[in-house]
Amino acid sequence: MEDVLGRVLVVDDDEVIRQLIAVNLSLEGFQVETATDGQDCLDRVGSVQPDVITLDVMMPRLDGWMTATRLRGDESTNHIKIMMITARAQEDDKKRGLAIGVDAYLTKPFDPAELIQVVRDLALAARSTSA
Repeated sequence: MEDVLGRVLVVDDDEVIRQLIAVNLSLEGFQVETATDGQDCLDRVGSVQPDVITLDVMMPRLDGWMTATRLRGDESTNHIKIMMITARAQEDDKKRGLAIGVDAYLTKPFDPAELIQVVRDLALAARSTSA
């Protein structure tokens, strides 16, 4: 087994948020790559091969909903754990995410400890199903 806890692709168009998430996860032992929006995520997911993707909802080019839908609809990526991290905290948004197949939902502003725990749980689940 690798020393890293798992590979995470952090997707957010806000550089400050993207770096905040990436630094917190890196310090915990995750291998982290970043993408600036949904299209960048889809372009990079094959080479990164993440266990978990953290995904913002509101982004240019391709939003988080469509990105998650495309990830779930593709046989090569439908196994990747998806965690939405968004300011959209409405119950309808959460239901939409669950309908798409999102594995976890965290609202901004978020507690870094909660972020780390949820990503750790998802990475463990991803690795146990692929082992």
